[in-house]
Amino acid sequence: MLPILLGYLAGSVPFAFLLAKRRGIDVRVAGSGNVGAANVLRTTGAWRGVIVMALDLSKGIVAVAIAHLLASGTGSIALTGAAAVVGHIYPVWLRFHGGKGVAVAAGVFTILSPAATGAAALLFLLVAWITRYVSLASIVATVALPPAAWILGSPLPVVLVAAGTGLLILFRHRANWHRLRSGTERRVGVRA
Repeated sequence: MLPILLGYLAGSVPFAFLLAKRRGIDVRVAGSGNVGAANVLRTTGAWRGVIVMALDLSKGIVAVAIAHLLASGTGSIALTGAAAVVGHIYPVWLRFHGGKGVAVAAGVFTILSPAATGAAALLFLLVAWITRYVSLASIVATVALPPAAWILGSPLPVVLVAAGTGLLILFRHRANWHRLRSGTERRVGVRA
């Protein structure tokens, strides 16, 4: 139980909020209102967005590293990674108003299923490059990760956690999906 709690707390550190606030911007109300790297990029500039992305990735990696030290078994380690994703999406420090979890999940599964994460990351980059929609690239990579993990031989707990966190990430992207369908979603490079 302790590793899962620590995973949640690691995931809940709101780097997007903190870095944007240093610029005088509250990302909860600016841009898309999302507490994540893409909104920081749009509202405060590229370098802060890149830093937030790296820090959010590191939250997932740190959570899994904590689990490797304190937990026994793949299931506990995978659940600790899932807790980091939940912590990012629903951080206690921001009244449970967080980001969408993509970068944190990428950090988690970089450790738990590196080959599948690499495949999903390539798909993310390809879709983002072709369409210039980060949200669509995130959705496609999220959908691709669990079957890729299964095909590439990841342990069942890792595949199940990839599917569970994937459903949560897709749920958090429901407004993006509606904007994509209506043609009102912002492309990369369009500032808020």
